Amino acid sequence: MHEIMKNDKSSPGVLISKGDQKMDAELEKSKVHIVVEIIEYVPHAVLSKTIIKKTTGNITVSSFALGEELAEKTSPFDNYIQIIDGSAEVIINEKKYKLNLGEGIIIPAHAPHCFNANEQFKMISTIIKSGYE
Repeated sequence: MHEIMKNDKSSPGVLISKGDQKMDAELEKSKVHIVVEIIEYVPHAVLSKTIIKKTTGNITVSSFALGEELAEKTSPFDNYIQIIDGSAEVIINEKKYKLNLGEGIIIPAHAPHCFNANEQFKMISTIIKSGYE
């Protein structure tokens, strides 16, 4: 199940389902996955697919088309981001970071952050809900 977040003016922030699987379905267990192929690029869109979703945390893979962005937000938990294709601009507490293929960064809990796709990229996001800090 892919979630498509269109970033156009006609439907900002709208999630559109794609495929036959239910929302937030995890990847099949005990099966080898090529991580960069879990999700594709769609022009003018940000896609997200759940790898694992539990009450204690989740792992999500996302793809960002060229020119897309996710608006600034905060999370009550640390979030580990790893780039698996391309490179990304991540802004954390108003400081810009450029992450290249294979690089990662921890976004601290409660830190305002956003993502910009100056080129298309894919990332894995890992959040472990260990309690509010």
